Parts: sequence; C-alpha cells; structure tokens
Amino acid sequence: MHAIIEAIEVFLTETLGAHFGVMICAMIPIIELRGAIPLGAALQLPWWQSYLFAVLGNMLPVPFILLFIKKVIAWMTRCRIKFFNKIGGWLTRKAEKNRHKIEKYSFWGVCLFVAIPLPVTGAWTGSLVAATIDMKPHKAFLSCLLGVMLAGAIMTLASYSVVAAFKIFA
Repeated sequence: MHAIIEAIEVFLTETLGAHFGVMICAMIPIIELRGAIPLGAALQLPWWQSYLFAVLGNMLPVPFILLFIKKVIAWMTRCRIKFFNKIGGWLTRKAEKNRHKIEKYSFWGVCLFVAIPLPVTGAWTGSLVAATIDMKPHKAFLSCLLGVMLAGAIMTLASYSVVAAFKIFA
C-alpha cells in the first residue's frame, strides 16, 4: 500500500506537477475540491494556488455535464447492458432525491447544495440536479461556480488552518 501512495505522490508532484495534480484531483467526482485543496496544502502550495487550481479543475467538467448528462442518462437507462442501465437508474434516483428541495430555490438551491463541503454535494451532483430540473445552462453554470467558490473558500480555510496549527505545535 505504501508503494501505491508513493507512486501517486511521484505522479502528482513530479510527472504532472503539484498544480496540475491539484487540478486533476478536483476534476474527479466525489473527491472534487474537497480532496484537491487538502492535497495542495499537503504538497505545500500557497493557499491561493491550491484554491485557484482546485476551482478551475472542479469547474472544467460542469459545462459538459450540463449539456450532455440528460442524453447520457437516457441512453444508459435504455441500454441493454445491465451495468449501464443500473448506473443510469442510480443517477436518475440521485438527482430526483434532492430535486424538490433544490427546485424550490433553483439558482440558490443549486449554489448552496454545491457549496456544502461534503462528499456527493459538489459540482458534479449539482450540475446533474440543475440539468434534471431544466435550469438554463448559463444560470446553472454560474450557480455551480458560486457554490464551488464558497466550498473552496471553506476547504482552503480549514485545510490551511490545520497546516498552520501543525506548524505551530511541531
């Protein structure tokens, strides 16, 4: 296990570079910037660089999700391959579960949902929900961006405060 962690660290710091490592990490669903910013802190990037690259990385998939997710899900639910069919059904259920709460507040609902720095409440899920409630893409993008920026600020403050505390007590 230690060898795998070392290989990932070498890949992120030497092959990609710390900045792009943070950006790529922020693009991964579920991890998103909630994992990318602590990674940037661990790689000793300045806070503003971790924040900037995490927000950029987290927002890169959003336009594609907003424009294509409904078509992808429709294809998956009609697909004869059981694996895709199950994922399509799961995504639909996930979006529908939070639909009524978010639809009620629309723009601010998506923004706040994305801003909560917990797993499965980020830009990927927020974009999915925004697309399923038929929010206009430009409005959904702006809502997700504000949410990501808020979540990034919370994660940056938390991550770099912990790093600073360890430096004080070390």
